[in-house]
Amino acid sequence: MGEFDLIRRYFLPVAEQQGHPDLLLALGDDCAIQRVPVDQDLVFSVDTQVEGVHFPRGYRPEYTAWRALAAAASDLAAMGASPVCFTLALTLPEANERWLEGFGSGLAQAASRFGLALAGGDTTRGPLTISIQVHGTVPKGQGLMRSGAKVNDLVAVSGTLGDAGAALNYLDVPEPNDDERALLERYHHPLPRLELGQALRGFASACIDISDGLSADLGHILECSGVGATLNTSLLPLSGPLKRCTGEGAPHLALSSGDDYELCITVSEERWATLPEGVKNQLTVIGRIDGEAGIRFDNGAVANSGPQGFDHFGSNS
Repeated sequence: MGEFDLIRRYFLPVAEQQGHPDLLLALGDDCAIQRVPVDQDLVFSVDTQVEGVHFPRGYRPEYTAWRALAAAASDLAAMGASPVCFTLALTLPEANERWLEGFGSGLAQAASRFGLALAGGDTTRGPLTISIQVHGTVPKGQGLMRSGAKVNDLVAVSGTLGDAGAALNYLDVPEPNDDERALLERYHHPLPRLELGQALRGFASACIDISDGLSADLGHILECSGVGATLNTSLLPLSGPLKRCTGEGAPHLALSSGDDYELCITVSEERWATLPEGVKNQLTVIGRIDGEAGIRFDNGAVANSGPQGFDHFGSNS
């Protein structure tokens, strides 16, 4: 199968299923054309996933596509952006039609769920690698950033943490039980918090998505804002399946494991009080911003200094 036949068969249907009024020209020309309304700022981000690094070798193509688009879309959520479109650069070891059919199906489902239109891309031959660039918009000057946290702000997170990290222990289990399946679903089909991010515009002083683990990603906010934080580990939101599967290890996973794609925000007490209940109910306050650099915990422990996280060229790669 040739490159252009591959695109027409597996990716043109994805582009045609989901449109957006700001996407004036999509797949089929030298470039896509996106119109940015005069009262909006353009927000964009690119994310690359490599087989054996970001997802297991032999991983189901449906899951691979969903996770790749979810990881990229989560960056839009962290900025409070409304999703518009994405481009896909796909490097394949071979044009395996069965794999492509599964990947295209998973991509179509994720694109529809996240409200992102496929605007174009490229295919080439080599080790399996997926690069996705997402575009979104925010009202001018209202994009959420990492640099706005202030002393005495509350620290809050969405959803529950640690589930996707725990799921790594069960990827090869032939017949997972109900709790293990719940954790695996968090890993296979993460849901970027797009609507929540948009609802937090004008309320959150800083925001980041949790892709590398809470401690690492909160560390990025603290570094950019020039502040520190104290967290209460007893307040960490933990799911029932996580607690039943990992016991006393659940808080550690909530702090250190990634791929949940929840949001971590800082917000003043005054703004917290004015948050709509439907938004507030999606968040759990777990600590407070202070003036001493780094992260401390209620039990007196101190996190490793400086922002942590996966480093592709460091000792953890």
